[in-house]
Amino acid sequence: MQYRLNPTRYINSDDPHVQNFARTACIGAKTHTEKAVRLYYAVRDGIRYNPYAISLDPDAYRASFVLERKEGFCVQKAILLAAVSRAAGVPARLRFANVVNHLVTGRLKKQMKTGLFVFHGITEFFLDGEWRKVTPAFNLSLCEKFGVLPLEFDGVSDSVFHPFDREGRRHMEYVYDYGPFDDFPFERMVSELKKHYPHFFPDAGEAQEMPTGNFEDEAAAESAT
Repeated sequence: MQYRLNPTRYINSDDPHVQNFARTACIGAKTHTEKAVRLYYAVRDGIRYNPYAISLDPDAYRASFVLERKEGFCVQKAILLAAVSRAAGVPARLRFANVVNHLVTGRLKKQMKTGLFVFHGITEFFLDGEWRKVTPAFNLSLCEKFGVLPLEFDGVSDSVFHPFDREGRRHMEYVYDYGPFDDFPFERMVSELKKHYPHFFPDAGEAQEMPTGNFEDEAAAESAT
């Protein structure tokens, strides 16, 4: 598993700030499972989810960049979680999938013109001889604005199906699995974005216009109505 501990271009676990974040989050944790759980919550709630952070600049996907910004969408948060995990000595990799019934505001869905979210980011920890899948995207404060339960992780079971109501009924549907990756496949993601959201890539040579907005404010406004 050494290659799933090594730093990469995007999972730059050798960055001093990434290492310090991992060290602070893991204070008192002794096992890999304890560390993974601590890191999951540190990234889930310490880094604000913002789908409008999506970018066509590859440097925006380096873990150190996401940590400095303290916000990111699901892909960026998954990359950061993989990086702090490797920094803590816990083997980690990335996985991506297309999903429907994602946490989304009406305004964002209108801009996307679809309910399909392409390249949803997942982190996988190698714990007790098995890969465990987690999605650290939706921070607690955002879930509270939507009035939904946050995803929890116990270090034993996968945590990928987001409960959309307080009775715990699961609504997120995974419709395509891209499989695991040891580093972030930036070019593959951009190719998939162009395929599924061509309206964000109007013509060659023109500036691409990715969706914009303030997601938590939108969530709070929609919940209020």
